[in-house]
Amino acid sequence: MKKKSVWPRVYLAFIFIVLYAPIFYLMFYSFNSGGTMNNFEGFTLEWYKELFGDKRLLIIVLNTIIIALLSSAISTIIGVLGALAIVYMRKKTAKQALLSFNNVLIVSPDVIIGASFLILFTMAGIKLGFTSVLLSHIAFSIPIVVIMVLPKLQEMSSSLIDAARDLGAGHWDVLSKVVLPYISPGVFAGFFMALTYSLDDFAVTFFVTGNGFSTLSVEIYSLARRGISLNINALSTLLFLFTIILVAGYYFIMQRNSRSAGAGVQK
Repeated sequence: MKKKSVWPRVYLAFIFIVLYAPIFYLMFYSFNSGGTMNNFEGFTLEWYKELFGDKRLLIIVLNTIIIALLSSAISTIIGVLGALAIVYMRKKTAKQALLSFNNVLIVSPDVIIGASFLILFTMAGIKLGFTSVLLSHIAFSIPIVVIMVLPKLQEMSSSLIDAARDLGAGHWDVLSKVVLPYISPGVFAGFFMALTYSLDDFAVTFFVTGNGFSTLSVEIYSLARRGISLNINALSTLLFLFTIILVAGYYFIMQRNSRSAGAGVQK
C-alpha cells in the first residue's frame, strides 16, 4: 500500500498561512495600547471603545447591513425566478444566451461594472446615495444567486413535478411544496453569497455612492488613506468575526436541512 504524499498537505497549509497570517496580524495589533503596528506594548480595548463611540461610523455600519440584507433578499427572489426561467426555457439558443450573459456579469471587472452604473444613474437622474448603492448591489448579486440555484434545479428529477401534478397539485403548489423545498440549499447558498459580496464590495460601491452616504468598505479605504490607525484594525476584526458567524450559520442551516432530508427519506 502506497503512502500518501505529505506535499499536498504542506502546500495547503502554506496557502492558509499566506491567506490568514495578515488577518491575524491585523487582529493581534487591534489590542495594542501602543497605537502602532510595530511593537506590542500592552493589551487594551481602547480602540474598540473609540470605535463604538463614533456615531458616524455606527450609522455607516447600519447602512452597510441594511444594504446587504435588502440587496441579498431582493436579488435572491429575482435570481430564483431567473434560474427557473432559464431551466424551463424550451429554446436552447435562448437558454445558452441567457446563461452567457449571466456568466459575463460575474467575470466582468468591478471597475467596469461600477463605471457603467455611474453613467446609467447619471443619465437616469438617480441621485447617488442609498438608492444607487442598493440597485447596483442587487444587480451584481442576481447572477451569483442564479449560478448557485441552477445546479439544484438541473439535478431535480422531472418525475417529482409530474407526480405532484398527477396528485392534483396546481402550479403554485408545485413551486412552493416541491421545487422550492428541493432547491432550498441553493437558495440559502445564493443568499449568503450575495450577502457576503454586498458586505465587502468596494469597487462598485465606490463609484455609485454619494456625499452623505457611505459603506464600511469605502469608509475603511478613506480611513486608510489618512494614515495607519488601529481603529481600522478593530473595525476589520469585527468584520472578520461577523463573516465567520455568517459562514457558521450557513453551514448550520445546511446541516440541519440535510439531516431533515435524511430523516424524511428514512421515514
